[in-house]
Amino acid sequence: MIKILFLIRDLGQGGAEKVLVNLVNNMDRTKFDISITALFGGGVNEQFLKPDIHFRSIWQKEIPGNSKIMKVLTPKQLHKICVKESYDIEIAYLEGPSARVISGCSRKETKTICWIHRSHSSIKEVCAAFRSKKEAVQCYTSFDKIVCVSQYVKDNFCSWMPVSKKATVKYNTVESSYILEQSKEDVSEIHTDFLKLIGVGSLKQVKGFERLLRVSKKLKEEGYHFHLYLLGKGPLKKEFERYIVQNNLSEYVTLLGYQTNPYKYVKNCDVFVCSSYSEGFSTAATEALIVGTPIITTLVSGMEEMLGSHNEYGMIVKNDETCLYEGMKELLDKPELLQHYKKQAEIRGKSFSTEETVHAVEKMILHL
Repeated sequence: MIKILFLIRDLGQGGAEKVLVNLVNNMDRTKFDISITALFGGGVNEQFLKPDIHFRSIWQKEIPGNSKIMKVLTPKQLHKICVKESYDIEIAYLEGPSARVISGCSRKETKTICWIHRSHSSIKEVCAAFRSKKEAVQCYTSFDKIVCVSQYVKDNFCSWMPVSKKATVKYNTVESSYILEQSKEDVSEIHTDFLKLIGVGSLKQVKGFERLLRVSKKLKEEGYHFHLYLLGKGPLKKEFERYIVQNNLSEYVTLLGYQTNPYKYVKNCDVFVCSSYSEGFSTAATEALIVGTPIITTLVSGMEEMLGSHNEYGMIVKNDETCLYEGMKELLDKPELLQHYKKQAEIRGKSFSTEETVHAVEKMILHL
């Protein structure tokens, strides 16, 4: 049996964290003995791990200034602190701090993998968790395999780091049958006759919800009737609440907080909106397709792979506020276009098989 360790910053509400839980829960236990170590405990996704997954956290909760503290130590020193057993495979399941820790593995028999979940806009961004560019290059080139969640992410990462020969693409694992079953639950919070829009993700700047709120304000002022629901929690919650009140959007926008079952909300809305500035391969958008909800999204990594380069399965707009506004306005003006994308979402959603994505990862690990 192959003994595997996944190391991740935490198992909070993010897409990568959720996808990791999906992946390990569905891997073959007759072939793999699986452990997850989180740098920081208390994440909401810990509860969804199956009982036979070995889980531990290094620190009970996040330590303020941890990124600076971690840079004081070398990768080897961090590895000694974080990894207490010997494994056949060690996987950094996120770029940055997790990658720095796993790159410190000195056991020659152990194979190492790093998972890259998003694109980067500069070499400074790629190297943010490291002492220097030199250390980042040493770290990433030390891995036996670099796994990227989309071709876009792979091309982007390989443009910054010399790892193209080691890089491969493995799509995120979603539990399609579970998602469809959960989406059937009743939803009492959604009760409007107008067009229902929904966004899902952490209330952080990268998700672009502040520009989505500005677009909503503009559409409201132009006389459009709709209701936007936002699922998630995060540091911008109070700022969003203030904006909603100050701009008289309370009858147009509802913050629903974090939900353990987001699928029923997405299923009961007419449009899924991804307003992000950056993504890897959006788990939330994939889940929207599975439940048959049409998508409008900014052009971020993975969306052309998911929806087609010519908007076959959903509407992709340029990554700016004006284009997002124009796209949303077009969907509000053209119910027949929305109906078309609903049919296309149902077709595309059938392509995301849990078994297929898990098997691809298992095959890679066995080959290593």
